[in-house]
Amino acid sequence: MEYLEPVLGVANCLGTPVCKYLQYHRKLNDYVRKFKRIRDDLNSKMEDIKLQLKAELLRPLGKIPKKEVENWLEDVKKMISEAQVVENKVSNERYLCRACNGKLVDEWTREMKERLDNAPDASEGLAMDGPSGELPLPISEIVGQESVRKEIWACLMQEEVSKTGVWGMGSVGKTIIMKHIHNDLLKEQRFEKVIWVTISKEFNVMKVQDNIASALESKEYLDKEEDKLRRAAILSEMLKNAGKYVLILDDVWDEVSLEEIGIPEPSASNGCKLVLTTRSEHVCKYMGCTVIKVNPLSEQQALTLFLSKVGPNIVQNQTLMPILRLVVEECAGLPLTIVVVAGTFKGEEDPFIWKNTLRELKERIEKVEGVEAKVIERLKFSFDHLKDEKVKYCFLYCALFPEDYEIKKDKLIECWIEEDS
Repeated sequence: MEYLEPVLGVANCLGTPVCKYLQYHRKLNDYVRKFKRIRDDLNSKMEDIKLQLKAELLRPLGKIPKKEVENWLEDVKKMISEAQVVENKVSNERYLCRACNGKLVDEWTREMKERLDNAPDASEGLAMDGPSGELPLPISEIVGQESVRKEIWACLMQEEVSKTGVWGMGSVGKTIIMKHIHNDLLKEQRFEKVIWVTISKEFNVMKVQDNIASALESKEYLDKEEDKLRRAAILSEMLKNAGKYVLILDDVWDEVSLEEIGIPEPSASNGCKLVLTTRSEHVCKYMGCTVIKVNPLSEQQALTLFLSKVGPNIVQNQTLMPILRLVVEECAGLPLTIVVVAGTFKGEEDPFIWKNTLRELKERIEKVEGVEAKVIERLKFSFDHLKDEKVKYCFLYCALFPEDYEIKKDKLIECWIEEDS
């Protein structure tokens, strides 16, 4: 039986012309050498294309591999793996199987050569534009501030203005204004990327780097690097390859070193723009920005916003209007405060409650000093007047999470249930 298999193998080859069969038998080593050479060439070509594709995906960002390139790489990877099995089989076969092995190796060599000849042409590009991963930010209706929005927009459209600093006191509406502009920029498509990053009081260079890289859909290039300087260099190259972009840094509390983060200096030559929001005019000037101040709403704008949030039954109650105007005045034209206070007392028609609200709000504000402290006191006033203690508890539970932490709704509800809220 041990000779039967080789004999059957020879018999199977007899369908091939005898001269070809003899050539397979006599020149097996030549066929194997050619097989290995083509296999190695194919493997090298695959690695070259993978490297070229990787470079294209970074220049500019937002591209995806062409489908035919992906299919070719997948087929070649599988073919090279199977070719190794063929090589192992041929090296372990008996002498009488030389002809069959020669035929097998020749067939595989032809198939690999065909894949090699049909490799994607790098000169025609290996990647194509992918669908935009940028989504509009959730926004609420904005009242007033139209002139500020136009001023910021004008700076973004002017070639000579590369950095814009938007400043104003807390809760004045800087972030919501910039969210609207962010979404408008996406619609206009004048820039290849619009990147939104929140800085916050507890500034962390690596977190900011990660957030920018995530917006560029390239965070994996930073994940394995822990050295801040090298991370900055990598991020700088990413941004240089991103084309014209607008980078919005929201809630900047202190001077920020663009070089330390890895943000190339925006300029007219690269067409990139930087916009930051801050409570400090000094920060805007220190960073060389064109300075734009966001002022509180006018008396009429503030009243319009308040009435849009307090409920239609209140709007129609003219007897409440004098006291409502005084309550709005205590909100100091700050959109966030106006919305929160109006929401807390939404639908309340009792004039005595509104009078008590005004009296208490004035007393609490007078007890604290400093603009920021008064803002916080107004917000705390609204929290203290929430009628449902469970709602208060659930709100306070959110304070356990770090600042700017993305709280998943389902996870938060699970936590509340576990705490029996």
